[in-house]
Amino acid sequence: MPAELTVVRHGQSTANAAFARAEAVGSTDSGVTGPDARIGLSPLGAAQAVALGHRFGALAVDRRPQVVVCSPYRRARQTWRLAVDAARAESGPELPSASVDDRLRDRVMGELELLTSAAVAARFPVEAARRAALGEFHYRPPGGESLLDVAARVGSLFDDVRRDHGGKRVLLVAHDSVVLMLRHLVEGLSPEELKAVVRAGPVRNASVTRWARVAGRLVLAEYNTVTHLPGE
Repeated sequence: MPAELTVVRHGQSTANAAFARAEAVGSTDSGVTGPDARIGLSPLGAAQAVALGHRFGALAVDRRPQVVVCSPYRRARQTWRLAVDAARAESGPELPSASVDDRLRDRVMGELELLTSAAVAARFPVEAARRAALGEFHYRPPGGESLLDVAARVGSLFDDVRRDHGGKRVLLVAHDSVVLMLRHLVEGLSPEELKAVVRAGPVRNASVTRWARVAGRLVLAEYNTVTHLPGE
């Protein structure tokens, strides 16, 4: 097992901000075009990434991440690059550069990519009904992934982390779906237990979730922490 496993959700993206506005009024048009993998950070998201850099840069050297693995999506790579730059500006020991692993990508939504709830209901009513009936764990949109599909690829990466980075502090920079599926994989949370986690609130942008090794297994130490962000 790694000594510590931390996963960070990327900072707010331009799509996150646009979707929040569109969903609030039930709009079928968020104004965002894809592909999703190329969506970058909003100005707030960039500030959140800097705050992450300050958080990790302020840690004692023996608490900082030793291995960093990042989603290939633009918003995730931007988040860690800005975090590293922010920590460097404080003249402390540098944070590690990140390797990129496609298994940390966001959930692929296929034909529903970058569509608001209202747009899905209007254009794909059968899919909207199927999604509601099956639930996110099992619902696979046309050309996309279910959350169980996400869990399968993240589980493969987790196996590699355990094999290659035992005893090290590992940080992943990824997406909300990855954070939730890691809770499923690391803690064994059931779909019903994860539904309760989601009902309590979404995985927040630039939040930190961390597990520490205790008696040979990883135990949740913090979830969805955002106290390092301005205004929180």
